[in-house]
Amino acid sequence: MKNLAFSGPQTHGPRPGWRRLPLMPALKLLLIAAVAAAAGQSISRRQEPAQGLSATEFSRMIREFSEEGGYFHSDNFTSNETSYLQVADKLQQLGASRGAYIGVGPEQNFTYIAKLRPRIAFIVDIRRQAMIQHLMFKALFHLSPTRTQFLSRLLSKPLPQNNAPPADASVDRLLTFFDSLSGEDLAYAANLAGIRKAIREDFRFPLSERDQVSLAYVYRHFRNEGLNIAYEAYGWSGSYYPTLKDLMTETDIHGKPGNFLASEEDYEFVRGLHEKNLILPLVGDFAGTKALAAVGDYLRKNHFTLTAFYTSNVEQFLFDSRSFAAFVGNVRRLPIDNRSLFVRSVAGSRYHPARLPGHRSATLLQQITVFLQDFDEGRYPRYRDLITTHYIAAQAP
Repeated sequence: MKNLAFSGPQTHGPRPGWRRLPLMPALKLLLIAAVAAAAGQSISRRQEPAQGLSATEFSRMIREFSEEGGYFHSDNFTSNETSYLQVADKLQQLGASRGAYIGVGPEQNFTYIAKLRPRIAFIVDIRRQAMIQHLMFKALFHLSPTRTQFLSRLLSKPLPQNNAPPADASVDRLLTFFDSLSGEDLAYAANLAGIRKAIREDFRFPLSERDQVSLAYVYRHFRNEGLNIAYEAYGWSGSYYPTLKDLMTETDIHGKPGNFLASEEDYEFVRGLHEKNLILPLVGDFAGTKALAAVGDYLRKNHFTLTAFYTSNVEQFLFDSRSFAAFVGNVRRLPIDNRSLFVRSVAGSRYHPARLPGHRSATLLQQITVFLQDFDEGRYPRYRDLITTHYIAAQAP
């Protein structure tokens, strides 16, 4: 079945052969009260603000949950998905807020986190360099109370004493301002030292010699390329990928800017979650035996429900490596309900009927409960079947 719109959560009746037995009125009332009380406790736990993790616990969880790093054929300094904002409204409409979030890749996760306001987030990527990059981002948030300061440090462009944009500046004004500044080697060196110190001392995370090389490698690219930094695929020439500037100015389906750096309020939420040590970057294979399983166990133990799982187009590679079934096994270990949604990107090389004009990718949603039922029914023999079955697309304005 293929559909471009969503008609609401699917419901399932009792299994064939079951029959309902009458309950005595008093017993029925007791059961209803018990179920209501349990539901009320569950909702209360989900809505209660998370208190945060200590730096020691944050560091321990990253090290213990992570797997050995793997290879991927690109440097994901930034996202390459211009369609990432298209489903922002739909995610909120379908109740994917205020739970736990899992994602993959670089900075687009911060925009989803800003929109969904999760209580805790895990970013799981097969590349150890991606984890180091997220620790770099965390340090920049930690050192930068405002968006202007964040971009100044990210790009190694010192702020002048006067004429910096106000706190409520539009994203276009921020970009115009930083386009007028030059990167400086002295600022790069000082900022890199500050980032390294924050990771080691404030976050209590030990950096190996190789980690330090990765950190300098990533940060140097932001210094050298500035707002024009983009995704880089090894050995592929002639391909266009959106720049950081493109991604920051991207809009939702209503034409409204939505990047986490487009709003001071969104920036402050992401920074606040970072300051509570509740955005945890892990090294992990979606089909691996450790990272996602550890996340699932932690979420269950601490009464979190997963409401959004951003997979980008990782599932395409899981099909190619014949490890998709192992990924499904890991998904089963996650605490989900009917609000739990996948967020998927379909790459530009694959046509999809939900792709909107002007974009090289399409971003789709799918209920995770529906996904598991479809898998059990054998509906996904190929990746193409996965991305065209029971998906939820952004609706045109």
